[in-house]
Amino acid sequence: MYAASEKASAPFNGHPVSRVPGSADSSEEKQALPTSDDYSTNNDSNQDEGVSAEAAGVAAATGNEPPTEAPVEEFKEGGYGWVVVLAVFLLNAHTWGLNSAYAVFLAYFLNNNVFPDASPIAYAFVGGLSISIALLVSPLSTVSVGKLGTRPTLLIGIFFETIAFIGASFTKKIWHLLLSQGVAFGIGMGFIFVASVGIVPQWFTKRRSFANALGTAGSGFGGLTYSLATNAMIRNISLAWAFRILAIVSFAVNMFCVIIVRDRNKVVGSVHVPFRLSLLKRIEYVLLITWAFFSIFGYIIVIFSLPDYTEAVGGTAAQGSIVAAMFNLSQGLGRPMIGFLSDPVGRINVMSLGTLTAGVGALFIWIFAGKYFAGLIIYSLLGAFAGILWATVAPVTAEIVGVPLLPSALSVLWIVLVAPATCAEVIGLSLRSGTGKDSYLHVQLFAGLCFIAAFIAGWLLRAWKLHQLEDAANEESGAPRESYCRYLLKFTWVFKVHRV
Repeated sequence: MYAASEKASAPFNGHPVSRVPGSADSSEEKQALPTSDDYSTNNDSNQDEGVSAEAAGVAAATGNEPPTEAPVEEFKEGGYGWVVVLAVFLLNAHTWGLNSAYAVFLAYFLNNNVFPDASPIAYAFVGGLSISIALLVSPLSTVSVGKLGTRPTLLIGIFFETIAFIGASFTKKIWHLLLSQGVAFGIGMGFIFVASVGIVPQWFTKRRSFANALGTAGSGFGGLTYSLATNAMIRNISLAWAFRILAIVSFAVNMFCVIIVRDRNKVVGSVHVPFRLSLLKRIEYVLLITWAFFSIFGYIIVIFSLPDYTEAVGGTAAQGSIVAAMFNLSQGLGRPMIGFLSDPVGRINVMSLGTLTAGVGALFIWIFAGKYFAGLIIYSLLGAFAGILWATVAPVTAEIVGVPLLPSALSVLWIVLVAPATCAEVIGLSLRSGTGKDSYLHVQLFAGLCFIAAFIAGWLLRAWKLHQLEDAANEESGAPRESYCRYLLKFTWVFKVHRV
């Protein structure tokens, strides 16, 4: 991304200025070496010997001999990667997409008193628990990928997800539901997600954001399909059989994905270390985590609240499932568009401005127009921006820390997100006041302000990137260099137009 120099520039603020792997400005198909804060910078001799820079980085980090990467000409941009995109698309549809359908289950539980001893907070806790457990097991899943491989890790996840739905079909108490649809499904989703989330970026450089967004779009289309299907199954064939059918379908599709998926972990030198806490010393990584922290708060509140909110303002259960389906359709169609724009416009630019759009939409469209079914449909079509975290987090993280460190960086990030994922919908339902069209006002304000806080963190991350670029230019021209804090105080970065 930086000027023509191949070597990393002198460090500033304790970190070197180095080319970002897979950035939009890089024309190389071969991944670049991560920053020397994480790996040894002595990579020139390794490259002279035909060893990839990424493999050299892994060797420096682990002390082992680096694996030899296939020659650059043997790697084709995309290629079999498009089959991998399809596999990841289907895996997301049958993990996160199925989890999105819990919004329909939640509305049904709240309005039909399925478990007389359960409170609304307990029902909300099930949905948040499944996501938080998925994030909590990410270090274990990361180790599993490194020790066992991608396919065995996926099989572990499929096992837990299948027994979760089967177990949920026999629940009689709320704690049964917490263990099955909460804990067991969360474990399954976590193993499948962690094993698949870093695969697509390994197959692409120039189209990395677009390909990754296509894969994550599966959760949107899965949510669309299963939000409508779940409501129909509950109404026509019972709650128990709705769970059993979801178990059968998800097992069959996920097993097909295990057969066709293929990773490049050894070739790119992926480092599957679950806790690389040294990343927390880097201001850019902390800003990324802060953005993700507030983004997931807003996202979970919105996606789980919309069906019940529809009924609170006078709609029906069928209308609530339609609103949830439209929200997921927006994510299914919007995420590829977000990815397509991220490569030419800038990944951090799209990430930040998309988060701002989600905040403005919640504070204005949801509050003022959401009282009417047509207005609620319009707001639900902004779902792609509310869920922009999932479309952008992997490519943005890869741009900041490099592809080899992507599994470790994401593992730490998922752990940080456990608390907000667990508490988000619980807080959301706790903020409800009374009944009627204004009962969700505090919920809407909280969700909107969470997105605004996330935007601020994302815009500060953008400022870091602009400072990095400017510092590299100053070093090359011999101009004085300045710290990141001094750069922030100039405020020239706030409205500066630049692709980052």
